[in-house]
Amino acid sequence: VQLVESGGGLVQPGGSLRLSCAASGFIFRNYVMSWYRQAPGKGRESVAHISRAGDSTNYADSVKGRFTISRDNAKNTVYLQMNSLKPEDTAVYYCYTRVGSLDYWGQGTQVTVSS
Repeated sequence: VQLVESGGGLVQPGGSLRLSCAASGFIFRNYVMSWYRQAPGKGRESVAHISRAGDSTNYADSVKGRFTISRDNAKNTVYLQMNSLKPEDTAVYYCYTRVGSLDYWGQGTQVTVSS
């Protein structure tokens, strides 16, 4: 199983970024996918989750209405569209899935929101 994130970077407050996570090594369409983040000095927190077919999503209260998780099962990719970014969204963002009894994480992509 391999998860590879991309799309992070430096953005001004109010700006947007789109993160991508390319998955391989498992049957992508059969598994729930998630995004987590970890800010400096803080624990890792859940951001968003999406069902296998992409028809059900849920979000942390802190990102509701600003972030959108989606997936393309034909491309084995999950996305996180982040709008109206705030300085408190600064973190390393990780893609995650659980296959069987094992947890898999990507290497993370840095998102920095600053003027």
